[in-house]
Amino acid sequence: MLGADSVWPLWDDAVAVTFDDPAAAPDAAVVSAVDAPVLLGFRPRTPNGRAMLVLGGGGYTALMVGREGVQVARWLTGLGYHAYVLIHRFPNAANGPSASLDDAIEAMRLIRAHENVPVGVVGLSSGGHLAACLAAEYPADWTARSEALRPDLFVIGYAPISTNAKGRTIVADKPALPPVEKQAMYDRLQPDAQLLPSPPPAFIVYAGNDSVVPVENARRLHAAWQQAGGAAELHVFGDAPHGFALDTKDMPVSVWPTLCEAWLRQVGFL
Repeated sequence: MLGADSVWPLWDDAVAVTFDDPAAAPDAAVVSAVDAPVLLGFRPRTPNGRAMLVLGGGGYTALMVGREGVQVARWLTGLGYHAYVLIHRFPNAANGPSASLDDAIEAMRLIRAHENVPVGVVGLSSGGHLAACLAAEYPADWTARSEALRPDLFVIGYAPISTNAKGRTIVADKPALPPVEKQAMYDRLQPDAQLLPSPPPAFIVYAGNDSVVPVENARRLHAAWQQAGGAAELHVFGDAPHGFALDTKDMPVSVWPTLCEAWLRQVGFL
């Protein structure tokens, strides 16, 4: 699937994923529905002894598994990481508000059990929100399907950390996001407010003029990380589109992977 070296169903032997265009190239694949989630593994040519979980975006109603999953995995394998791209379920009537987080937690468990190496996470857009949730307290009123295993390092890009939550929006009178389970998830999962103590190192990258995800999300997350006793590096590019990922060329934001690579070396994860 999508050129992966391994395909692991998350919860049983089934894999049920619907692509927008089944003929699209792996780099451009978009997932429109997930009934049974799956973890795709991409092996490096020269392993560096570490792994990364990759969480793409799509607003929890789709998944940009090509641009923000496969492309990211190829960048990471080029650096020597064993990269795993998660195709997770969406919060909706069929799955409830906890599905995406439960899938990410189970993906972390599977990677750690298989690799037995340090594991980081790279999350973009809604995937960045999901990644940050792995550093936060799991809601006590939810029932976790797997034991939460916090990643050893975080890379988070243009993620709606808490400005979609009721009472914390930046846009005045912002309406609730459909479906109701998605809004319930954002209300309950606010990583900046629920961050656990001493979070691992984090690299945070946003656009200052993002019209979809206000840059206030970056400031909230950065401040929370520091207040919890963690080290976080924040980069805000003045002019960049939402969803800049790895393929936004001819703009200053295109250097963020190079900056991130240098940071990974500085913190000893590369």
